[in-house]
Amino acid sequence: MLTHRPLCPEGKAGRRAGPENPGLCPPRSRPFVLAATIAASAMAFIDGSVVNIALPTIQRELGAGFGALQWVVNAYVLLLGALILVGGGLGDRFGRRRVFVAGILLFAAASLACALAPDVAWLIAARALQGAGAALLVPQSLAIIAAAFPKDERGRAIGTWAGASAITTALGPPLGGLLIDWLDWRAAFWINLPLSLAAVWLALRHVPESRDETAAGPLDWRGGALAVLGCGLLTVGLTRLSEGGGAPALVTLAAGVAALWWFLRTERRAAAPLMPPELFREPAFLGANVMTLFLYGALGAVLFLLPFDLIGRRGLGAAEVGLTLLPLGLIIGTLSRAAGGLVDRAGARLPLALGAALVALGAAGLAAAPGGYWTAVLGPVVVLAAGMALVVSPLTTVVMNAVPDTRSGAASGINNAASRLAGLLAVAVGGALANLVFQRAADLPGQRFGVLPPAGDPLRPAVEAAFATAYGGALWLAAAWAALAAAVALVMLRPRRHPSAGA
Repeated sequence: MLTHRPLCPEGKAGRRAGPENPGLCPPRSRPFVLAATIAASAMAFIDGSVVNIALPTIQRELGAGFGALQWVVNAYVLLLGALILVGGGLGDRFGRRRVFVAGILLFAAASLACALAPDVAWLIAARALQGAGAALLVPQSLAIIAAAFPKDERGRAIGTWAGASAITTALGPPLGGLLIDWLDWRAAFWINLPLSLAAVWLALRHVPESRDETAAGPLDWRGGALAVLGCGLLTVGLTRLSEGGGAPALVTLAAGVAALWWFLRTERRAAAPLMPPELFREPAFLGANVMTLFLYGALGAVLFLLPFDLIGRRGLGAAEVGLTLLPLGLIIGTLSRAAGGLVDRAGARLPLALGAALVALGAAGLAAAPGGYWTAVLGPVVVLAAGMALVVSPLTTVVMNAVPDTRSGAASGINNAASRLAGLLAVAVGGALANLVFQRAADLPGQRFGVLPPAGDPLRPAVEAAFATAYGGALWLAAAWAALAAAVALVMLRPRRHPSAGA
């Protein structure tokens, strides 16, 4: 029963809640608000990393092709990335806490369906439902923080959220890997259920309700449908292209581009657009979202492809893959709070540029570094983690501070959509490139990317060489995307001179 009364109810904060500070809470209530948003966000973030580790096992046990594995990832990211704009708008209109709780419950139900999936088609459908639930809860997390914390404390609060979410997310791959090794891949979804219960309890007990009182007009469902259609067609086209789809794949890609063009036209004319065009007139908001596309595209490609190398080529178990990814979350978690505070004091441009450059260096190291596990895998992962630690909190803070507080839901939704859709396209483009290069280099009918013959098999050297070529080429592309993100930070996030400044 939804009968809990929050400790900081709407309109009874330390300062009166209103259009400028809806849901603002006194200091004693804010840690509980952070705890609720961290628990829910960690659940959504853990799911992505643990499922990537489970992909080789799912491929083997369900007999799934590489294209189907791409959809196990992309069905989730597609619905999350496209509907997250709808989620932000729903929270602004109908209450962020209400939509937050609804998203958690939907995510939990979908996780249960994933754990019970009898085949890969069922799993893909349940993953899409998971994405819809995440699209409701993820944008509310940052919007709730923006509503509950005053602007001069927001950078540190977002840094705490990012750091704690990263630490909990970091524990997901090792724990999920152990459960996958001990039980099976379905354990990757069972672990979401206790997190869901904790997040719902915290939200109902402690999170104040807030909304944008200035939001008017019906929600832009047409824009949301066009975003899903356009991104879905692009993903289908890229997946088919990687499997030799030929002309039908190109036609599907063209249809996806046309749907996205129609989406942009719709947003310009909508009374209450999901992606308000006026927000992009702010240079910091535009630059931060362009940077998000490149940077999270690079990260998404690395996280999707790395488990195939570790499990398929190097012979590691799922738990060992989880431990390999552990530094990524721990380093981001321990440094994000400090990085968020740095933005409050000194600005975001240089940390963002340096962080993106380190991500490019880490991806290049994974693509090119010869040798064993320590030099060719763990070292580059640590460098990449250090780069993301410098970027995660400052990038989010730039986005949220570039818009009025009343538009925090829309801003959070747009930036989250950018990061999720970047991962979607990275998996589609990176996966297509890797699969095409592998098929041409291996020249063995029926051989699947990521599935290598056992040691001692006469075909092993040729297949492994083809895999290394394909894997390295896709990660060089990821490194280029991260380098472009660094360039965007330097060019588009320059500090603006105040008009009243003297000579």
